[in-house]
Amino acid sequence: MLTNLEQRHTTPAENSSPPPPPPPPQQRHSPPPPPPLQRPTPPHNRPPLPPPPLLDPLRRAHPPRQAHRLLLPLLPLPLVHPPRRPSRHPIHLPPTTVLTTSLLFLSGALIMRGAGCTINDLWDRNLDPHVARTRLRPIARGAVTPFRAVVFTGAQLFAGLAILLQFPLDCFFYATPSLLLVAAYPLAKRVTYYPQFVLGLTFSWGAIMGFPALGVDLLAPGNSHALTAAALLYTSNVAWTVLYDMVYAHMDIKDDAKAGIKSIALKHDAQTKQVLTGLAAVQVALLAGAGIASGAGPAFFIGSCGGALVTLGIMIKRVNLKSVKDCWWWFVNGAWLTGGVISAGLGADYLIKYVQEEGADGQDSA
Repeated sequence: MLTNLEQRHTTPAENSSPPPPPPPPQQRHSPPPPPPLQRPTPPHNRPPLPPPPLLDPLRRAHPPRQAHRLLLPLLPLPLVHPPRRPSRHPIHLPPTTVLTTSLLFLSGALIMRGAGCTINDLWDRNLDPHVARTRLRPIARGAVTPFRAVVFTGAQLFAGLAILLQFPLDCFFYATPSLLLVAAYPLAKRVTYYPQFVLGLTFSWGAIMGFPALGVDLLAPGNSHALTAAALLYTSNVAWTVLYDMVYAHMDIKDDAKAGIKSIALKHDAQTKQVLTGLAAVQVALLAGAGIASGAGPAFFIGSCGGALVTLGIMIKRVNLKSVKDCWWWFVNGAWLTGGVISAGLGADYLIKYVQEEGADGQDSA
């Protein structure tokens, strides 16, 4: 009996086999395969792989909404319609010739504006990363190497030379100083609070180039009236460039102060509206003086001078200098508005004078 009792208590522990291990849990869903390895995004100080084409680096590496700053010249818009010769000297240039010259001027302005922007970005490649608006420019963020940017600049300059070859040979003499100004502007912001004046001297050079392009030698004896008109138109556009670039500089005013970049907006932050008003008055007064020197008619003074006064006054009153978005809107659209009315006045004045002179020539021949 004892034996049976011992067997009753020992048999299960000694004779029974160990319980089988629990079955592994069934996986209802197999995990997805790991994603393929991707090449990490290159840091901002190295160009991406593969590199962009040799002569087209900025278009491929730059977002379209930012690339327009390398291609579209906003400020020199009215310069593609240079003022005509005085009324006492018949024009004898048909509208088709003036239109063709204007289109060539626009093409040259597009190309040289782009070259100037590329040169500026080369000089500022170590400053732009510290400014929020410019830190994603292709050279600053390393998407384009300085060497490729230099090659691209060379291509732009050669294209500009091709445009220049379409004008009279005198234009070569008048165009040479502009190249020095294009290279000088990026350096000016490092030494003076008024680099916008250097920018104005650069952008406004087309006001001088317009005269020899239409066959008027500014330095020829007896052409003092044309030289005066060119000088007044040139300085008027310098004032206009400083005005608009002062609004433009307000977009970067905080970052410029931290990065040590000088601008007229930093120097006169508290008096910006007063400075803008003074620049607008100077611009319109000089523009009117150019019209007087060249014998312009009412269409020029009403359309160009009056229109510029109205559009500039509206912009100065309404622009919010503390808003980056508002400054950008007025910089772009205000430039088109003011440039549009100046160009329209110049064009209307030319057509009226041309029709009058054609009628007078017809009566003389009869």
